[in-house]
Amino acid sequence: MPSHFHAVVWIDHREARVFHFNPTDIDRLVLHPHNPTRHIHHKANSIGSGHAPEDQQFFHEVTAAIADAKEVLITGPANAKTELVKHIQHHDPTLAKIIVGVETVDHPSDGDLVAHARKYFKAADRMRPQKN
Repeated sequence: MPSHFHAVVWIDHREARVFHFNPTDIDRLVLHPHNPTRHIHHKANSIGSGHAPEDQQFFHEVTAAIADAKEVLITGPANAKTELVKHIQHHDPTLAKIIVGVETVDHPSDGDLVAHARKYFKAADRMRPQKN
């Protein structure tokens, strides 16, 4: 995948959609966990939290997919986005520095997600100090 400055990740426990983009070009990658989880409901008098464990291999693959970006926005509808951030902070603290935002985003189309990310980065770029 060619290197672009910005990337956006949309992740849940079933898939991760990774887009590297610039104003005119988009590269898309879809990753799936090796053992996708189903909804697990906690039953009375059972041991454990009722939550499936995090798929570390899946998070490693997503991390590798964004490793060449310079700024990354991580999105998703639930906890997978924060679990991914924790994974990156623990396993690759240097890469954690390129995460510029984490946002809750439900289930957008690919076009809507990239449009949201472009708008996000355009606003974020205006907030950063300008270099001469």
